[in-house]
Amino acid sequence: MKLLVVTCLKECLGDISKIFKEANIDVFSTSEIIGQKQGKGTNFLEDWFASGDEKVESMMIFTFTPSANAKQGMELIKIYNKTHDNNSPVRTFIMPVEKFL
Repeated sequence: MKLLVVTCLKECLGDISKIFKEANIDVFSTSEIIGQKQGKGTNFLEDWFASGDEKVESMMIFTFTPSANAKQGMELIKIYNKTHDNNSPVRTFIMPVEKFL
């Protein structure tokens, strides 16, 4: 079991939902977030959130899923980022789940 977490701009939520479906992830949760960063980054494309007073309406999407589905979702998001030209790439990470009920 893995915890797959994705952050993206609000307008990407539909695309991420399609990616999850393709990765056999049918159940997930979403939360609206405001991305902020204090200080100035050296490369905007490598920053997760805006710098300074800028605020970005974003989404955090997360799911508990089998390892294979999490890996497939991450690979599909990697492809998505390469094929979609945007200034704020979708970010994702996988965390192990040691125990659950």
